[in-house]
Amino acid sequence: MSTEEAPLPGWYWTRWPAREGLEREAESLPRRVLTVLGRIVLLAVVGWGTFAGGRYEGWAVGVAAAGLAVAVALATAYLRATRGQRPAASYLLAAALVGGAWLANWGRAYTLADLLWIGLAVFSVVRLPPAPALLTMAAALGSYTAASWASWLSVLATVGGVTLFGFLLRLDIEARGAARRLLVQERAVRAAEAESAALAERARIAREIHDVLAHSLSAQLVHLEAARLMLDAGTDREQIRERVVAARRMAQDGLAETRQALSALRGEFTPVGEFLVELTERERAPLTVTGTPRPLPAEAGLAVRRTAQEAVTNVRKHAPGARCSVELRYLEGAVELEVRNTRAPRGPSTGGASATELADSGSGYGLLGMRERAELLGGTLLAGPEDGGWRVLLRVPA
Repeated sequence: MSTEEAPLPGWYWTRWPAREGLEREAESLPRRVLTVLGRIVLLAVVGWGTFAGGRYEGWAVGVAAAGLAVAVALATAYLRATRGQRPAASYLLAAALVGGAWLANWGRAYTLADLLWIGLAVFSVVRLPPAPALLTMAAALGSYTAASWASWLSVLATVGGVTLFGFLLRLDIEARGAARRLLVQERAVRAAEAESAALAERARIAREIHDVLAHSLSAQLVHLEAARLMLDAGTDREQIRERVVAARRMAQDGLAETRQALSALRGEFTPVGEFLVELTERERAPLTVTGTPRPLPAEAGLAVRRTAQEAVTNVRKHAPGARCSVELRYLEGAVELEVRNTRAPRGPSTGGASATELADSGSGYGLLGMRERAELLGGTLLAGPEDGGWRVLLRVPA
């Protein structure tokens, strides 16, 4: 047996229609207005059909009015029970409406009886599970057929039209329910995307501030550690003062870089070329630029800036006295930054601070942070020894 010919699963026949499609919020304002107007018209038709022509006299008028009120109350209760998808109440009220319609028909309120049977058939198809709906519709339309004085052709057309109308309304409710579920899911997805974007932005801000502070504090620590070693070695006071002044300058630069990082997150920062010129002049390192300079995306520009800062600081920490060079290459669809340094000179550095002791003053997370930044942008970072020195190569899309 093919998939198309497979019987419907058992739960289908007891499954209620989509609750979302029955909610008031799922209905448009014009639909609500038409629903209210339709009910008013039905009440007017039933009232006219019941009392027109002087069919009732005396106490019979009061009985008919009471019966009409009871029928309206039962119909309203049935609509509420089916909207709330309460099985016991729905089925009991459906049976009461079928019996009430027979009483109305016996009391010559034919219009009321017909509308009760037809309305019950329609709303049963719309709001009940398929199996109870078929039974209720059969009872209601069977009663209408048995009590009708119209021709068989007219009765058949009425029954067919009612069945088709109820089925179309059922499809409409299912469609509205599906649309409402999709809307809820879409809102949930948008909320999740907004939360994810906020978390990503927080992580980006934290990464920028961390990189700035790590670079600044690491540079300060280098100078302060050198000053301590000079003090222990009895170095000249003026040289020690230079180290302290350099640490102070690094602290000021750190504050300025923090402000620049916050501005850079808003897309407001100095072009990468100008920044590298300032950095290499301060560190007395040659700078080479190849390719046609162009504005870089904010993230790519920040990656180049932070990598250059970290690489130059590492040269100062791990190879004091070594010559350092910086090269920026503008490629098609990418940008490369290369920082090289030669072998560090042998012997203690100026003022007696050894390279080993200065190297131990850092946090040790510089290369890891640079590599993570490059990979987040879809780029690469290579770092390792070369010709006795060290080479850092960053490549990111731009």
